[in-house]
Amino acid sequence: MECKPLSTPMETNLHKLKVEAEESEPIDPTLYREIVGSLMHLVNTRLDICYATNVVSHFMCEPKKIHLMAAKHILRYLRGSIGFGLNYEQVEINLQGYSDFDWAGSTTDRKSTTGCCFNLGSAMISWFSRKQSAVALSSTEAEYMAASMGAREAIQTH
Repeated sequence: MECKPLSTPMETNLHKLKVEAEESEPIDPTLYREIVGSLMHLVNTRLDICYATNVVSHFMCEPKKIHLMAAKHILRYLRGSIGFGLNYEQVEINLQGYSDFDWAGSTTDRKSTTGCCFNLGSAMISWFSRKQSAVALSSTEAEYMAASMGAREAIQTH
């Protein structure tokens, strides 16, 4: 019996973009790069498009029509959610940090991804999401690596 890794919907969509690009026609790279560059700028204030922007940025060298459609889909999402926002409440000012991980979540290299954020009161002041540098042999090891990355971020930026 062969064990196949479970893939997330986002990884499935990334794979779909790579496969369908072979059949798609090339487009003007300048327009595509302008759109993706604008999305990269927006990531600073719209954290919800971070992963999708990362995916479309993989195709900057030779963009195809399917990649442009994906980038435009992100723009349509932004237009539809323009009125959304965060509500910051007046609360006691405490620094809180959170970290999490997905054990062996990458189907290509089996590395785990760590996410971490820091809140000051009700406002998020720092966050990151990145692959761990080594392959964790257990979920406990991945958890320690995530906690270590979060502590390192706290020391370096705060």
